[in-house]
Amino acid sequence: MSSLAKVILSQGHSVYGSDRNYDQGRFPDHFKALKDAGVVMVAQDGSGVALDIDALIVSSAVESSIPDVAKAQKLGVQIIKRAELLAEICNGASSITVGGTNGKSTITGMIGWVLHNCGYNPTVINGGGMLNFDRDNAVIGDPARIVVETDESDGTITQFHPNVAVLTNISEDHKDMGELLTIFEQYLQQSQFQVLNIDCPNVAKLAKKFPDAMTYSMADVPDEMNLMVPGKHNLSNAMAMLKVAEFCHIDRDDALEALSEFKGITSRLEIVGKENSITVVDDFGHNPDKIEAGLKTLKESKGRLILMYQPHGFAPTRQHKDEFIDVFAKHLSADDLFYMPEILYFGGTVEKDISSADIIKPLQEKGLQAYYLPSKDDVKNEILKQTLSGDTICIMGARDDSLRAMARDILSAL
Repeated sequence: MSSLAKVILSQGHSVYGSDRNYDQGRFPDHFKALKDAGVVMVAQDGSGVALDIDALIVSSAVESSIPDVAKAQKLGVQIIKRAELLAEICNGASSITVGGTNGKSTITGMIGWVLHNCGYNPTVINGGGMLNFDRDNAVIGDPARIVVETDESDGTITQFHPNVAVLTNISEDHKDMGELLTIFEQYLQQSQFQVLNIDCPNVAKLAKKFPDAMTYSMADVPDEMNLMVPGKHNLSNAMAMLKVAEFCHIDRDDALEALSEFKGITSRLEIVGKENSITVVDDFGHNPDKIEAGLKTLKESKGRLILMYQPHGFAPTRQHKDEFIDVFAKHLSADDLFYMPEILYFGGTVEKDISSADIIKPLQEKGLQAYYLPSKDDVKNEILKQTLSGDTICIMGARDDSLRAMARDILSAL
């Protein structure tokens, strides 16, 4: 939402914003940055909708019960989903969109950085802050050249008609596989050119329907590839960028040189800092595939791993319970420490019929040092009590900015 707000501001519009975190006084630095950018923050009590506004823009996570939505409905103010407005902006420009279950933010950041570095001056709209751009999630450049991360979780990805559509991979996350394949096929059909990861079996299926598409694979990683960001998954992400660079007629050596300077995305295995030979990492991983990619990379380091994972949403946790258990059991060692607080809950009507304890117990039965502590504060205190020189601490989870703050608090305490 914040990246879209910055783009709308750059077009000369006035933007008001509401957020329950703002009302609760949380993350003041984040909201100060938005205010400094020109967003007028208002309470999320419906009062902002009484202003002379043209539309209320909502993310898919916003429920119809919040006062702003109720007020807009009462006054007849147009309500537009974030992705709908984003698609409208993209479809009016020359655009490169990045879709898929995993890797979207990183590939979007890679494309944005390489194009920027090679003089294309793109506008970049990303779901994560880009370290090469002072941690910003939006880069305001040429409005006719847009690079954007797209999201399939609410099906709105089908509203995009890009010049180039990148598809990273497809696995069950927000929807079942049949629905996902249908959505992504339509996404590709509506693009002029496609860049497809054929290492993913599900993308490879769709690739058969797009014989003219550019494809990429880990088998084609060049020897001279040199990345700052760790992990094999980032080699795959970089291959997607190389194919986009080829489409844009960017010299391969220039693209590789720019890629070697790509610093990564905020909270994507981001090293917060090191103290007393202890490394603290902040990671956005939240579905089984992202968690597995993160754990594989974390386990490349010597020493013990101390991991905290906070799941978000009761329905996704219920849906992927067995996969969560399998991925942690597969990649955690007997000497690692694993903690889970209770499932993140932001309100609304949900079935609370599952707990983090339901994932921890089977892991304990498998002999792992796994612990359920309902409060994140209790987890933080326990981590600080147990940490030894040489450990890597990773705070993992999504949709909760307090996790980002938690990783930095742990580093400060160390």
